[in-house]
Amino acid sequence: MQRITLSKQFIAAATKTITPHWGPLGWVTYKRTYARWIAAEDRTEEWAETVQRVIEGNINLDPRLTKEPSPAVINELTTEAQELFKLIYGLGATPSGRNLWISGTDYQHRTGDSLNNCWFIAIRPQKYGVSHIQPRYLTQDQVAVSMPFAFLFDELMKGGGVGFSVTDDNVQQIPAVDNEIKLDVVIDKASASYEESLEAGAIDCAKVSSDLQADESYYKLPDTREGWVLAVAQLIDLHFNSTNQHGIKHLILDMSDIRPRGTKIHGFGGTASGPMPLIEMLYDINNILNEQVANKLSAVDCTDICNLIGKAVVAGNVRRSAELALGSGDNDDFITMKQDQEKLQHHRWASNNSISIDNDFNQYQEVADSIQHNGEPGIVDLNVSKNYGRIADGYQAGIDSDVEGTNPCGEISLANGEPCNLFEIFPLVAEKQGWDLKEAFRLGTRFTKRVTFSHYDWEVSRKMIQKNRRIGISMSGIQDWILSNFGNRVVTGFTKNDDGTMEPVYDQRVVNRVNDLYQAVIDADKEYSKELDCNLSVKHTTVKPSGTVAKLAGVSEGMHFHYAGYLIQRIRFQDTDPLLDALKQCGYRMEPDIYTKHTTCVEFPVKAANADSDQFASAGSISIAEQFATQAFLQKYWSDNAVSCTITFQDKEADQIPTLLKQYRSKIKSTSLLPYYGGALQQAPKEPIDKQTYEKRQAMISDDVMKVFAAQQEQDKALDLVDQSDCAGGACPIR
Repeated sequence: MQRITLSKQFIAAATKTITPHWGPLGWVTYKRTYARWIAAEDRTEEWAETVQRVIEGNINLDPRLTKEPSPAVINELTTEAQELFKLIYGLGATPSGRNLWISGTDYQHRTGDSLNNCWFIAIRPQKYGVSHIQPRYLTQDQVAVSMPFAFLFDELMKGGGVGFSVTDDNVQQIPAVDNEIKLDVVIDKASASYEESLEAGAIDCAKVSSDLQADESYYKLPDTREGWVLAVAQLIDLHFNSTNQHGIKHLILDMSDIRPRGTKIHGFGGTASGPMPLIEMLYDINNILNEQVANKLSAVDCTDICNLIGKAVVAGNVRRSAELALGSGDNDDFITMKQDQEKLQHHRWASNNSISIDNDFNQYQEVADSIQHNGEPGIVDLNVSKNYGRIADGYQAGIDSDVEGTNPCGEISLANGEPCNLFEIFPLVAEKQGWDLKEAFRLGTRFTKRVTFSHYDWEVSRKMIQKNRRIGISMSGIQDWILSNFGNRVVTGFTKNDDGTMEPVYDQRVVNRVNDLYQAVIDADKEYSKELDCNLSVKHTTVKPSGTVAKLAGVSEGMHFHYAGYLIQRIRFQDTDPLLDALKQCGYRMEPDIYTKHTTCVEFPVKAANADSDQFASAGSISIAEQFATQAFLQKYWSDNAVSCTITFQDKEADQIPTLLKQYRSKIKSTSLLPYYGGALQQAPKEPIDKQTYEKRQAMISDDVMKVFAAQQEQDKALDLVDQSDCAGGACPIR
């Protein structure tokens, strides 16, 4: 296979002429979140090395390179790699956080799934097919209740988020639970995890007979991700006669070979959790299934199983499990399940919950009441997703007919087994760096198209990816860009409709510009799909919530308004992180974290772009009506997928929620709402401050932390960004 690389000469020349557009938190966020450890040199990557790794990992996915590419193709891809390097190095754009972390690594070559941030799976019996997870007791075409749970567990452990559907039409396909299963988790006394595992419920191997009875099954888990998944799959399937054809009543799972807590994980990175979270999860799932013998599982039961899996994944400390549970709009038990405080604290926190609605849905007041209680459920309109691209392009029956749900952040409507595939342009920064935005969007389109040619582990995913080739080209810093370029926000006013609702008026200049950029993406997809002889992408554009990635360039997150014009951003570090010494030397204020032991909160003063403009609006000042209207604008003129948006509201605005949800139900594909807290919590992630306080705190910073840290010995430590992730609300994985 021919391989495209970026030469040392090119890298040296490019880095001399381009200055990365780091935001106030950009370099710190990059260094501790995306810079991989280079063991041979006892240091972490520098930004140019990260970008080179990412670009080379992506450009070599072009399928033409697997044959004998012509000199013209080699030249085309080499030039494109160089242009991508310049665009991303300057921070005019970035691929998804997942690509920043994984692209170009050995882990990418082992599993192409790792390049995708999030996935969707329907919770109903399915076949495994030709997949890397294959229970030994099943044929490839045998339908199993365990399959969607195994898929979810597998993708979460690869660092992805997973949306899952527990709508009535899916859950009702699961047969009644047939069998009560006795579960024993065992561990050898020689294991380093022996004592901790006993505390989690395991028993000594010596206490279980080695002579298996006819109704007993024994499985010794290998020290692999697949071993964990297969253990859960077997446990679930034994409860159903269709997949327990030998009458097994007693399952023995041996954890003796699982690596102990704190051991380094090669490939994805980080440290192992030990078998304890897995042990607790297995017992909890078994209890749910045993309690439902002779009954069908409910949407709540299925969500609980997924949440327990997510809880176990989180315990690994590297991955932040992101789940979205999508239930039926008339399922009151599902809508209210988080009101059980004991179960909420135990595991139900592990998913954001949304409901699927259609044009007949009219329970907006009930939804609004629940939102005020705990910020949920979110709203997902699958009919709009199936039959519309951009709303401006009108009704297109079945344009995306396979859609069944969404990713955890809601910006991509997805079919069963399908992933998100994201790239993000920062238009304000890109223009400052001298880019023609159409060219920047063209490069992003080709980057994501190549990701669809990765090797995917699950048959259900391979089939849907090859069919849809779905991509998600996003913009971030949208509010910064519009205000800087057009002198006002996109919503310039409202007119009153006959029914009393307020219709937004949009700046036509912004409409025209966004239309042009959308067409550039469409044209780029047509051009590249023809070159690769593959399907056109079923959909192309989106607005992701951004979060961590937006911090790199210091822009507003996705479509969201800045939290405040001036604020204190708190970042939590482990006490042993070497960055703390550099930050302290530079004058940043820090104090012990009151919520977590052995961590320190560092306070960063931040000024939003255009903070002093009379047109500037923040999440604390913008009306709920304008936020809905802004999301509808982007759904109408930019995103043919969906727009991720967490609309914040003040207490006095809560009574507007039902009316606005109903008004915009055919104009947006998904949305969620959350009360605006304004930094009221102690050591809040974001605390609004005034200009004078900002200037005072800024004056305390005496040096450049990048330069100070460069002189220190780097170590392989982890950073946890408080309430900062690739999803507003902290749901998606940090990478």
